[in-house]
Amino acid sequence: MTQAREMRRSSRRRIFRDRREAGRVLAELLSGYRGREGVVVLGLARGGVPVAWEVAAALGAPLDTFIVRKLGAPGHEEFAVGALASGGRVVVNDDVVRGLRITPQQLRDIADREGRELIRREAAYRGGRPPLDVTGKTVILVDDGLATGSSMLAAVQALREKEPAEIVVAVPAAPESTCREFAGIVDDVVCASMPTPFLAVGESFWDFRQVTDDEVRELLATPTTGSATAAVRIAETAAEVIARTAVVAPSGVPPRAVLDEIVGDARVVLIGESSHGTAEFYRARAEITKWLIEEKGFCAVAAEADWPDAYRVNRYVRGLGQDASADDALKSFERFPAWMWRNTVVREFVEWLHAHNARRRATDERQIGFYGLDLYSLHRSMQEVINYLEKVDPDAAVRARKRYACFDHTSADDGQAYGFAAAFGAGLSCERQAIEQLVEMQRNAVDYARRDGLLAEDEAFYAKQNALTVRNAEAYYRAMFGGRVTSWNLRDRHMAATLQALIAHLDRRGDDDARIVVWAHNSHVGDARATELGSDGQLTLGQLVREHYGEQSRLIGFTTYTGTVTAASRWGGPAERKPVIPALNGSVEELFHEAGKGEFLVSPMISRAAAEPLDVVRLSRAIGVIYLPATERQSHYYHVRPGDQFDAIIHIDTTTALEPLEVTSRWVAGETPETYPTGL
Repeated sequence: MTQAREMRRSSRRRIFRDRREAGRVLAELLSGYRGREGVVVLGLARGGVPVAWEVAAALGAPLDTFIVRKLGAPGHEEFAVGALASGGRVVVNDDVVRGLRITPQQLRDIADREGRELIRREAAYRGGRPPLDVTGKTVILVDDGLATGSSMLAAVQALREKEPAEIVVAVPAAPESTCREFAGIVDDVVCASMPTPFLAVGESFWDFRQVTDDEVRELLATPTTGSATAAVRIAETAAEVIARTAVVAPSGVPPRAVLDEIVGDARVVLIGESSHGTAEFYRARAEITKWLIEEKGFCAVAAEADWPDAYRVNRYVRGLGQDASADDALKSFERFPAWMWRNTVVREFVEWLHAHNARRRATDERQIGFYGLDLYSLHRSMQEVINYLEKVDPDAAVRARKRYACFDHTSADDGQAYGFAAAFGAGLSCERQAIEQLVEMQRNAVDYARRDGLLAEDEAFYAKQNALTVRNAEAYYRAMFGGRVTSWNLRDRHMAATLQALIAHLDRRGDDDARIVVWAHNSHVGDARATELGSDGQLTLGQLVREHYGEQSRLIGFTTYTGTVTAASRWGGPAERKPVIPALNGSVEELFHEAGKGEFLVSPMISRAAAEPLDVVRLSRAIGVIYLPATERQSHYYHVRPGDQFDAIIHIDTTTALEPLEVTSRWVAGETPETYPTGL
């Protein structure tokens, strides 16, 4: 028997939605036992029974429970000093007993108490049915996880007295050291996940509520054999379900009828990207946006871009300002990463929007705007506030200059330097001045807007939002040095507030029920409540939009399996064309790749059958403006429930790098693909 046979497992960390999902994952790893004669599945009561039921049903094997009771230390019952299994088998950790100075009488008292509870449970769970005969059988012992392994060890030793042919230990999560110990004493070990560091079994589950006696009785009474269970359950793999329910989307653009069904009457449609440098994502998003504008009446694009830089584009597409081309209009995007907006796909879309608006002006129809939602433009927004006030209220401009002079101790457009100095007492905090200026702008905004009609109203709104950006950017840059979640939440709250203010502004201008399409990264577009980051308190623009607009919002994500991407190797570094290594095992991207459809959309809104595979917790890749393949798992993956994260997902299996407007020789040369270790 080889070592691979003795301990089969996934080396990656995995988080399961609940015990039932963990059982389905284990069943896939145990598929070699499917159809074999003499296989019996035993779930350690109580937590292991829901896991074991899924395994037994998938393998078409009979199910029973094996009861093990932990022997807890006196006064600290949660700390195991040993275990008692069905049949009276006791396993004791002698080192722990000696270390805690537990007397033989104390140990007997603990064992007697747990023995009575064990007998009660055996009688209660089976409803008078005798235990399954395991003599000469292959017994798969299942629990919801292992920590020290004392309960499982007691079960193994007790089972040996019943002379089974083989003993297999299968658990969703355990330390690697514990799995290796069992590999030396049983015939097969399957550990679906071995987190490092291992803290507790419950850390591998989002839902780890205690299993009740009633749940155990119900599961044991539910058949796991016959055509009504196993044959139906194993008819399709998750990839086969995705393949059956997927809608072909050439170049990432689904059929119009499918888009219409997904979008419906939504006012806000968020379209994501799993990298900031993939050409296909940008092209497909642009084509979908054109359809939203032409067929669904959307009147604005709001992007993950700085407010003043995007507003220069807004002026150009609406026939205002001094720029003569899209290339000129995009020149304000100077801050890293410039390629995110200064690229060939965005340039083409901006030119299309400019021409589309020109046709609409000829028939006196409303213009389509282009706006930014982000807050990095601290110094640029300050200058825009001052420039505006110098035109409409010179005295107010003087007051603004005095307030914003507080920021003069940092270099232009270096918000991070300001935040560092303010957070650690190396410079002044300008919070009060930023708030004062915002309050004055808000107080006078109505008066400024009334002076010269709609154009003046737009410019007043633009200036007020710049003042808000200064206030929020100041808080964001200070928060950068206080915690990642805090600064992330400030940024996404700002984007959500800007979006709501923009919709309200467009509504006031006469565009009743204004509809907006949002362009941002998947990590902003997706609902944080369906990701592991949400459990840490992180929220996202997509979550905030769903909470505010409900059924009037839609979240659409993009994924890819492999290809190339434009990204940097460090913050502020040059744009490089990098190979995207194939997605990791257990990821959403790998599942979609296995579906074998190439380019498609999948959504429970189109096919309810897609809900089940999309409800499983999987890894998902997120490439931002930096891509580090050498630390792929740590740098770019997190756990998600894709069916709750998005309303629909568009997958493009092989993608290519986005082309910057300023192409360097380094980008043209690209990188030679490297071979990386598989266990990243």
